[in-house]
Amino acid sequence: MADPKGFLNHGREVAKSRPVDVRLKDWNEVYVPGSLLPIISKQASRCMDCGIPFCHNGCPLGNLIPEWNDYAYREDWSAAQERLHATNNFPEFTGRLCPAPCESACVLGINQPAVTIKNVEVSIIDKAWETGDVAPQAPERLSGKTVAVIGSGPAGLAAAQQLTRAGHTVAVYERADRIGGLLRYGIPEFKMEKRHINRRIEQMRAEGTRFRTGIEIGRDLKATDLKKRYDAVVIAAGATTARDLPVPGRELKGIHQAMEYLPLANKVQEGDYVTSPISAEGKHVVVIGGGDTGADCVGTAHRQGAASVTQLEIMPRPNDERNTVSQPWPTFPMLYKVTSAHEEGGERVYSVSTTHFEGDEDGNVQWLHLTEVEFIDGKLTPKPGTERKIPAQLVTLAMGFTGTDRENGLVEQFGLDLDERGNIARDADFQTNVPGVFVAGDAGRGQSLIVWAIAEGRSAARGTDRFLTGASDLPAPIRPTDRSLMV
Repeated sequence: MADPKGFLNHGREVAKSRPVDVRLKDWNEVYVPGSLLPIISKQASRCMDCGIPFCHNGCPLGNLIPEWNDYAYREDWSAAQERLHATNNFPEFTGRLCPAPCESACVLGINQPAVTIKNVEVSIIDKAWETGDVAPQAPERLSGKTVAVIGSGPAGLAAAQQLTRAGHTVAVYERADRIGGLLRYGIPEFKMEKRHINRRIEQMRAEGTRFRTGIEIGRDLKATDLKKRYDAVVIAAGATTARDLPVPGRELKGIHQAMEYLPLANKVQEGDYVTSPISAEGKHVVVIGGGDTGADCVGTAHRQGAASVTQLEIMPRPNDERNTVSQPWPTFPMLYKVTSAHEEGGERVYSVSTTHFEGDEDGNVQWLHLTEVEFIDGKLTPKPGTERKIPAQLVTLAMGFTGTDRENGLVEQFGLDLDERGNIARDADFQTNVPGVFVAGDAGRGQSLIVWAIAEGRSAARGTDRFLTGASDLPAPIRPTDRSLMV
């Protein structure tokens, strides 16, 4: 145990954010560099090393949280990163982007603020990169087997790294021009600078993983041809089909899916554009959808110089505190969350539904008409007399995703079965109905969290390794039929 009195002697402290007026002038991460390291030992000491560590249950990866908390408390950074990497290929990603269901399950959180698990995690891995403890782990011998991984998001990268280290020759196919999937083009720079992805890619290249960008399986290369070339295939193509809003006026110019808007801002940071082709500068912006993707749109609009930003959510405002009846500890509660983007300004409006859009004579959106809604007999129903309109010169739709891409032909060309939710069906080894074809991440699970994606990538790698060799020592933290940890 780190410090038997740590949770009594120290309160919860989190990373310090840069002042809003400073960070809105750039796209760097919002936190003050180096602000965590001076406090992280004390924060790690708050971990109680519980007899039953429920933080393990809250984490799909089964991260060894009490163990690396103890090492962080003692400032044994080398041992801490070893324990961290034992279950997680990319802790610098999860330490910045995961909503931390582990903290919701922290036993200390029953009656005190939970341990800052994410902050400890990101401190350990950042220190490891700084000291050179993160090194390529090339396999001692090659198996002679080849694997194609479709998609380079967290699930695909995790599967590829595990399979490469097992000795297989792995090629990752990505339809975009750069590796990273939504990590690259869906997550804004101010949440995670892309240098973190770049150095992992270089590590994976040094281990032997090969990357093929600008190739969309199903369009540029037939799925059947890919299967002939490789001994096994892992599909980690994500759930990229965005939910639309079929209301009058949807065809007006200036209404875009979030994943049409956000990647262009990231491409500006990559140097592909001087300014984004879809910019919020000087415009009244409305973001439809109250989740993390919506918050990313909010923060992006602020940095582009929007005249105003309004975020709409059809559901009621979440509670500030856990509802112990409907969402008891240690489940992951739905709470009111103020992200760094919300700290920067804008208005959040709950319990409203868009009825239609109104444009000008040139077909550009100018107004969004909405109405308040309430639950009646379990159904969201418009409240009479609450209709109004708000200015909207740029609208982004951030309402989630409905499944993997069906337009590129990948599903049909492989001949894959779908489950009842429209995701690619798989068995306990993450294998589809087609022998040798596996699926991991959102493509098989549906829209979910980054920590689930990495866990699924690792688990699919084990199934693939077993298929290729008859047995596998690779860790498999989850099974696709296990819904007990669903968040």
